[in-house]
Order: sequence, then C-alpha cells, then structure tokens
Amino acid sequence: MSFSLKCLGAAGLASVFLVASTGAFAQAKKPAQPAPAQPAQPAQNQAAPAQMQPQGPVKIELVPTQNDWTKVCPDQATCSTMRDFSSQAGQPPVLELIVSEIKGQDARMRLLLPVGLMLPPGFRFYVDKGPTQSGTFQICFPNGCIAEASMKAATLDQLKKGSILSVVVKNQAAVEVTIDIPIAGFGRAFDGPAVDPKVFEEQQKKLQEELQKRAEEERKRLEAAKSGQAPPPAPPAAAPTPPPQ
Repeated sequence: MSFSLKCLGAAGLASVFLVASTGAFAQAKKPAQPAPAQPAQPAQNQAAPAQMQPQGPVKIELVPTQNDWTKVCPDQATCSTMRDFSSQAGQPPVLELIVSEIKGQDARMRLLLPVGLMLPPGFRFYVDKGPTQSGTFQICFPNGCIAEASMKAATLDQLKKGSILSVVVKNQAAVEVTIDIPIAGFGRAFDGPAVDPKVFEEQQKKLQEELQKRAEEERKRLEAAKSGQAPPPAPPAAAPTPPPQ
C-alpha cells in the first residue's frame, strides 16, 4: 500500500500530543473562585498576579506492530526499509518509519505522523545520544502527515547501529513532544535481502483487513457501553506480521 495513503490509528497518538495543552486550557476556562478578604498591604509588598506556566514537554515511547523490519526494492536502483509502530502492544499503528536508499543519492527518512502538529518548525531527530538533525513536513492527508529528512552516510550508519530514534515535534499548543522509536534490527534488514513486492503487498492487505475488523469490534463495544449493555469481551491482540522470508 502507498506510504502516503496508509491508514493509521493516528487518533490515539494525536490525543496524546494534545494532552499537555488540554490541562492548561481547562484550567484557563475554570471560573475563578472569590478569594477571602485580606488586610490591605502596601503596593510594593503585593505579589504579582500568578502567570500560567506552560506545560512541560511530553515523551512517548512506541512499540513495533510487526515482528521485524520489511525491505522492499521496487527496482534495481531503489530500496526501502520500513516498520509500523504503536503506542501500545496489540493496537493499530500510529506511526510509520521508512528509510529509502536511491542509487547515487543520500538516503531519505520518511515518517507518517498523526495530524494536530505544528508544521512550520518541522521536526528534529537524533539516534540514541547522537547529534540532533532536522527535517521538514512535506504534505498532510486526513489521516496523517508525511515528514522527511535527508541522511548522510554517517547518520545512516548511526541509524543502522542505534537502539532508539528520537523524533521531536511540537503540538498545537507549542508543547514539545519527543517520540522514541525502537530501531533495533534496522541495520540487519537494511543491508539484508528484500522481500518479494507481491508478498509484501499481500501482507499489507491482510494487516489492513485485521485493523478494520478490530476497529469495527471496538466501535460495537463502545456503542454497547453507551447504551448500558454489557459490552462483548475485547478482541485478542492481532498477531504480529511474520518477518519476510
């Protein structure tokens, strides 16, 4: 399935992006309670009005939704290594990471991120505790936004040997959100053989069917809960996609 059109369960992660600002907004809308009368104080001793402090940064740790990375080479000059991630095991993916290698060019990292982010600042990323680099948002769809960054050979080598890729973005309230993506095994897959494109397409089709089924079951459970009926048991977690052979 096309990277730009992949359907992610982005709503869950988008809500986490906004949670830091939600508390601040709720506090701002709360009616002020009248303060008890206090003896008059000299003006120089009166405390300045309390200023609302911005919410602190948010950190999100993702988990893979597939057993391993997938490498696909649509032609002899281009290969892409990718993996989907979720905020919780057994849940639909909320982010996709794909690294493409084109003969004669620098490698490119692409991220499919949820909507609800500030686009002009772009994003920053670093591997483990390595140097920070920057990338930009390219285009947004109703289900997510594509962000890209070019990677020199040294950065690609860090990615292949690293453990955590940290991506830093800002939400609509300008609160900084750091997303930690586990990248163990990426180097082995990137340098290894590619899966047959037809096999990969079939795997993606089955994954989408499973995600749609789970979404429908979850919708029915929520409707049953709202109507006061005993909701049916939650469906078991979907089995991870087997690694390509």
